[in-house]
Amino acid sequence: MKKYISEFIGTFSMIFCGTGAMTVNEITGGEVTHVGIAITWGLIVMAMIYAFGETSGAHFNPAVTIAFAYAKKFAWKEVPKYIIAQILGAFAASLILWFLFPTSENLGATIPTVDVGRAFVMELLLTFFLMVVIINVSTGSKEIGIIAGIAVGAVVLLEAMFAGPITNASMNPARSIAPAIVSGKMQHLWMYILAPILGAILAVISCKLVKEDNCCNDANC
Repeated sequence: MKKYISEFIGTFSMIFCGTGAMTVNEITGGEVTHVGIAITWGLIVMAMIYAFGETSGAHFNPAVTIAFAYAKKFAWKEVPKYIIAQILGAFAASLILWFLFPTSENLGATIPTVDVGRAFVMELLLTFFLMVVIINVSTGSKEIGIIAGIAVGAVVLLEAMFAGPITNASMNPARSIAPAIVSGKMQHLWMYILAPILGAILAVISCKLVKEDNCCNDANC
């Protein structure tokens, strides 16, 4: 249970702080700023990796969990349990934000500013880049030393900084599902579920072509 509780708390913290920054920015008319939101996402991801990396691997993201299983670096039987813990953590965060900020219309929901086709490609690529970094600084069950938190937090900050105004830079189905349902803004939610999963799997495939020993635990991969 320690692993699942870690995934719940880590995802809760990430969604509460990240979408919380977006919500506060919304209701204060931009006080947090776009840069502040990006920094918040990067810092909370980094902090939670250091907090729970050795316990659960600090996935906090169904796409990451599925990609690790696809790479045979994580047991498929654990995938549903991890995803349930992640989604429950995300919903807990969104519900608390809804209680704290009832005047917010979006609660940090992911809403693209471009057509769904372009948004899909953007989210796929963003998750691809994120997973490439994750799989090269982790073992699947545990993160490697100090580099993991800095590297993953930095790429989240980077992608939120430049892609946030386009798709809100989700890269995480749990991150999109909870705010969308709680706020009622479920337009294109399917895209925010499918694109990150495909992007993460493509990252594993590309990693096998370059560094097979680090991207797969099975000698037959």
